[in-house]
Amino acid sequence: MSKGQKKHNAGAKTKRAKRKLEQLSTPALHVESIDAANNESALNVQTPNTYSVLRKKKPTAPKASRSTKSSSVEPAKNWTKLSDEKLLDLRMCDLGLSIESTPLEGMIQQLHREIDAHNIRLKPHCWLSDEWFSPDGIPGIAIPFYLAHPRLMRLERHQMLDVEGGTKAWCMKILRHEAGHTMDTAFGFHRRKRYREVFGRYSDPYPEFYRPKPRSKNFVQHLEPWYAQSHPAEDFAETFAVWLTPGQRWRTDYAGWKAIKKLEFIDDVMAEIAGAAPKIKSRRKLDPVGRMKKTLREHYSERHQRYNINYTTSFDDDLARLFLSPDSGATRKAHTYLQKHRNQICDTISNWTGEYRYNINQVLREMIDRCRMMNLRVRTDDQQLQQDTLIMVTVHTMNYLYRGNHQVAL
Repeated sequence: MSKGQKKHNAGAKTKRAKRKLEQLSTPALHVESIDAANNESALNVQTPNTYSVLRKKKPTAPKASRSTKSSSVEPAKNWTKLSDEKLLDLRMCDLGLSIESTPLEGMIQQLHREIDAHNIRLKPHCWLSDEWFSPDGIPGIAIPFYLAHPRLMRLERHQMLDVEGGTKAWCMKILRHEAGHTMDTAFGFHRRKRYREVFGRYSDPYPEFYRPKPRSKNFVQHLEPWYAQSHPAEDFAETFAVWLTPGQRWRTDYAGWKAIKKLEFIDDVMAEIAGAAPKIKSRRKLDPVGRMKKTLREHYSERHQRYNINYTTSFDDDLARLFLSPDSGATRKAHTYLQKHRNQICDTISNWTGEYRYNINQVLREMIDRCRMMNLRVRTDDQQLQQDTLIMVTVHTMNYLYRGNHQVAL
């Protein structure tokens, strides 16, 4: 996603602009898992609900330390068998990770085939880093390190409650989105007048929040929650991803939508550049995981802190009344209970209220995080707990909506 347009400090061009996006939570039954060996799909695998962060592009940095040279750090031995606590103390560069011989390699090849089918001469290069992003000035894609190994995917799930891009279908969606950014970087579409007329100004600063309109027909629907509505650069990347997806009948699916003009723009400019050499061909890799000296514990600590920035604590008192205190003697954790019943809670409230599951999940996501922070516990024999939980989440969801808090943090 486009990174580099907002700086932490004015003029600090090499500083990263860390942004986040909480995605829509939906049941994931009968999906394709990238844990499968030899790049083969593993069907009927249940995955957790979506709880993740999509990143913007990182600004290019002129320092030599961010070169494409591979790290000479010796990988740690037998780290796949370590407990989470011991694994967290390893440096990221000591993991010895590579895209080669993993399911990611096959998916990148699939992306290249999809692009080549349109006679486009850009095949985005990919590398492992700490998050999803496509750097400004580099037509390539950084993929989060945890997708390179099932053990790290399990750690990611334990730490973040979900694994962004953790299924083949989900990972391909993000790859196609990031490929849209690489196309814009390589060919400079955002400099065109027609781009500005169709998508808006690429140079507009990213907002801290955006309020998606689920029923809007001005935007394509690809990544959730209605991510195309967040910024013109993301709108372009999302539209490209829909256009590129094999079997996508976009002319039929978006007939009558204003978004059809955006898809037609993509179709026109991609036909125009067919067979043409990219203007920018850099194969540089920004922040490769092999050069990252921070530990996994430091990495996840940073991510947890970013998540907590905008979290509300307005329902802490209700959570404390519903669940037990840390010194109650109960061993079952409240956040684990809520995560386990997350789909059922969202479905039940959505069915009775007609409210979007995304809105319900916004509240439930924060409750899960607050329960974890407060270390609340659950009785094992509490038969009333499920009903009380449904009532509490419903009440806070209604408060959340009517107070105008329906916004997505970037």
